[in-house]
Amino acid sequence: MSALRAVVIGVGNSYRRDDGIGPDVASRIERLCLPGVLATVCDGEPTGLLDAWAGADLAIVIDAVLCEPSTPGRIWRTTVDALRGVTTATSSHALGIPDAVPLGRALGRLPHELVVIAVEAARLDLGAGLSAPVAAAVPRAVDAVRAELARAGVEATP
Repeated sequence: MSALRAVVIGVGNSYRRDDGIGPDVASRIERLCLPGVLATVCDGEPTGLLDAWAGADLAIVIDAVLCEPSTPGRIWRTTVDALRGVTTATSSHALGIPDAVPLGRALGRLPHELVVIAVEAARLDLGAGLSAPVAAAVPRAVDAVRAELARAGVEATP
C-alpha cells in the first residue's frame, strides 16, 4: 500500500499584506517535515495550482479571501464547489482555485480530495506584513491544516 501523498499549497503574495497568509502557513507546515506531505507556495494562477497538486491524494489550499461584510482573521474550511456559489467572499486573485478545478477536471489533473482553508483578509494593498487579526489567525490556520492532515491519516507530528 502506498503512503498517502498530501500537498499543502499556500496561495498568495507576501508583498500584498494579508495575501501572505497562505505562504506563511505553508512555510510553517513545511518546517514540521511531516512524512508524505509537500508544502509549497503558488500565486493562485490555475496552471500553477494544477502543477502543485499533481498526483496528490489530498490537496489543502490556504488562501486569503475578501468578504462583505468582513471579519478579518476568521477561518473557513470549505471546498471549491461550496465557494463557487458564494457571492460574499472571493479570492484575492483575479483567477484562482475555482478556475483551476474545471481545467483540472478536463485534463484529469485533480487531487482525490481538495480542501480550502480560507482566511478573511483586512488588507491586500502593497506592503509586507499581515494585519494584526490575520497574523493572530496564523496558528489557528496551521492547526486547521494539521487537523485535515490527521483526518486523512497523515501523522500530525514529524
